[in-house]
Amino acid sequence: MADVVVVGAGISGAASAYELATAGLKVVLIDRYGPAAMASGWTLAGVRQSGRHPAELPLARRAVSIWDTLAEQLGAPTHYRRRGNLRLARTPEEWASLAAMVEEQCAAGLDLSLLDAKQVAALAPAVSPAVLGASYCPTDGHADPQATVQAFVDAAVRAGAETRFGEDVLSIDTAGGRVVGVTTNAGHIPAGRVILAAGVFGNRLLGPLGLSVPLRVRLVTAVRTAPAAPVLDQVIGVANADCAGRQEVTGRFRFTGGSTEWAGEVETGARPRVRPPTRGVADAIRLFGAAVPAVLDAPIDEIWAGLIDQTPDALPVLQQVSDPAGLVIAMGFSGHGFCLGPVTGQVAAAMAQDLPVDLPLEPFALARFDRWNAPSEPMTLHG
Repeated sequence: MADVVVVGAGISGAASAYELATAGLKVVLIDRYGPAAMASGWTLAGVRQSGRHPAELPLARRAVSIWDTLAEQLGAPTHYRRRGNLRLARTPEEWASLAAMVEEQCAAGLDLSLLDAKQVAALAPAVSPAVLGASYCPTDGHADPQATVQAFVDAAVRAGAETRFGEDVLSIDTAGGRVVGVTTNAGHIPAGRVILAAGVFGNRLLGPLGLSVPLRVRLVTAVRTAPAAPVLDQVIGVANADCAGRQEVTGRFRFTGGSTEWAGEVETGARPRVRPPTRGVADAIRLFGAAVPAVLDAPIDEIWAGLIDQTPDALPVLQQVSDPAGLVIAMGFSGHGFCLGPVTGQVAAAMAQDLPVDLPLEPFALARFDRWNAPSEPMTLHG
């Protein structure tokens, strides 16, 4: 019998399995595909504090303090680079929006500044001279999503975790008001606790339990180029969040455009694939190319679409529920959960062990949606 089954091997699930295994628990990590097969692998992989909702900021700041030594902790490269985040203003309206954000986040204690066009050019010459200015957070950065998730998985296995990849969880099983395991397409796995970190597929398992996380699934186009000469250190976003991007340590540009509604189609195989619309690809190239013109000279290697599990307030659900007892939900990260992964893993693992958590988690309770009547928050891809 497992102590804990973790459903979903994205960064949240993999980090949870690592934390539990290193604490000496018997852990089974299950994913219908494999590590970082969906959102955690499709992401831009920014590691940022800037531009976050105040409720998420304590988690992001804690996470950034972990990222700096995470590769050493896991014994494998994450390719993390702390080179800053620039959020560009292209219009007077965007400049006003950035100025207000900088003032608010500086008041919250974040190291954030407002740069004019000359300062942006001095810091990041690859950025278009047409921008009016930018916000700059020097303690933000980026990492490699596939390498990071695999590092968590491998470290969890070394600590004793069992992995079951290519196995589909069909139900979370309960008896007497508490979790007793999961059933997969290969059989039943008894366990006293379950952490559900299954992203857009999580509600399929919550529904039979009388639970649901309100999600609006959005599709985001992503483009990755062939290696190019290194010209960009920072993660680049824009004030209205219609594009974002960075240059990887390999020299490849990795960038995204805006979001559209998902039609519900996923091509399945060894790894899932979602095809973006042609218009989305064109928009991503046009928008990020206008921000960082050097990207327009780089040959395109890959195009894909990522799926965003967005909640109405664009904040995740991170909670140990009481009915059924033994279930922890970690879902709805709304396109900005990669940075939080190391902390999400600590929090979910603590909940699964009935341990206290020294972070403010009230904003992430599922019950906040019981009387929700406000408009949904817009999609925000800040990098």
